[in-house]
Amino acid sequence: MTEKKKYRIMVSGGGTGGHIYPAIAIANAIKAQYPDTEFLFVGAEGRMEMEKVPEAGFPIEGLWISGLQRSLSADNLVFPFKVIFSILKSFKLLKKFKPDAVVGVGGYASAPLLYAASKKRIPTLIQEQNGYAGLTNKMLANKVDKICVAYEKMDRFFPREKLIMTGNPVRRDILNSVNKKLEGLSQFGLQDSKKTVLILGGSLGARTINQSIVDRIEDMLHEGVQVLWQTGKFYFEEMKEKVSHLDTPSLRIMPFIKEMDLAYSAADVVISRAGALSISELCLVGKPVVFVPSPNVAEDHQTKNAMALVEKDAALLVTDEDAPTDLIDETIALVKDEERQIRLGENIKTLARPDAARDIANEVIRLIK
Repeated sequence: MTEKKKYRIMVSGGGTGGHIYPAIAIANAIKAQYPDTEFLFVGAEGRMEMEKVPEAGFPIEGLWISGLQRSLSADNLVFPFKVIFSILKSFKLLKKFKPDAVVGVGGYASAPLLYAASKKRIPTLIQEQNGYAGLTNKMLANKVDKICVAYEKMDRFFPREKLIMTGNPVRRDILNSVNKKLEGLSQFGLQDSKKTVLILGGSLGARTINQSIVDRIEDMLHEGVQVLWQTGKFYFEEMKEKVSHLDTPSLRIMPFIKEMDLAYSAADVVISRAGALSISELCLVGKPVVFVPSPNVAEDHQTKNAMALVEKDAALLVTDEDAPTDLIDETIALVKDEERQIRLGENIKTLARPDAARDIANEVIRLIK
C-alpha cells in the first residue's frame, strides 16, 4: 500500500540530456510512490530542459545563468551578475513554492538553487552521474545533505559520510527495452536478416563520430551491415546531404531518436560517446558497445567513464583521435565476432543498476522525514 503523502519537491539542473533525463527519472520515481507530490523544476533559460521538462509533464522555471567560458569573452563579464540574479530568483522561488526538499543533478542551473536551499536549511540532495565529479557538484558538496553517486572512489571529491552509491537513474522506457527486437527493427524500417549497428553521438551530435562514419559508411554497408544513425541536430543536414547518393534501405539517418528503447532493441552493436547516461542505459540493455569518449569535457571524464568498463572487459574504446582510422574497422570486426559480442554484452549487463531512480527517490523521502 503506497503511503499517500503530499510532498513538494524542487529539482534543478540541465544543459544536456545527461542531466535532464536523470532529473525526470528521479521525479517519476518519487511520483510512482507518492502520486500527489508536487514538483517544480528549475533550469537555465534557453537550454534544452526548458523544452524537455514540460514535454515530460512537469512545470519549470528558468534562471538567467550560464557556465563560465574558457576563453575571454563578454559573457564572462556579465557572469557575476547572472550568478547574483539567479541566487536572488532562487530565494524567491523557494519562498513561493515552499519545497520539502531540493534535488540537484548537476549543470550550472543547479548551483544557485541548491546554494539558496542550503542557506534556508531545506533538505538537499545532489546526484553526480560521472566517475569524475562536475564543477557545480564539487562546489555544492559541503553545503548539501546527501550525495548520490554512480561510481566507486567518489570520496576523492566528496565527504565520505554524505555518499550513497545508487547508480544513475535512466528513462523508464529503457528499463522495458528487452525482447522488442522485431518491434525495433520494424519501427525504423530495418530488416531482421541483417546485423544492425546503432550510432549515437549524443542529443546534439559528435563531430568526430559523424565524420568517421560518413567517410566510410559504404565500407559498412558493403559488409552487409545495416545502420541506424543518430547524427544529433547540429549535423543532420550536412550528413544527410553527404549520404544522399546512397539509396538503400540499410541506412536510416535521423537527427534525434525519441524511441531509444526500440533503437537499443534493434541494435546488435552500438557506437556511442561515453556520457554517464549513455553508459547507464547501455549497461541495462546489455549491448556490446564501442565507446568514442568526447575529449571536449571537463577533466576528460568520458574516457574515465569508459575505462571503468573496458577494464572489466565490458566494452571497447576507440579514442577520438583514432576514430577516423580505426572506428569502422573495430566495429566491423566486432559485428563479425558473435562470441565477443555475447561476452561484452554479458559483462556490461553485470554493471547495471535498474533501481537507481527508485533508490534516489527513497533517499529524498528519507531526508524529508
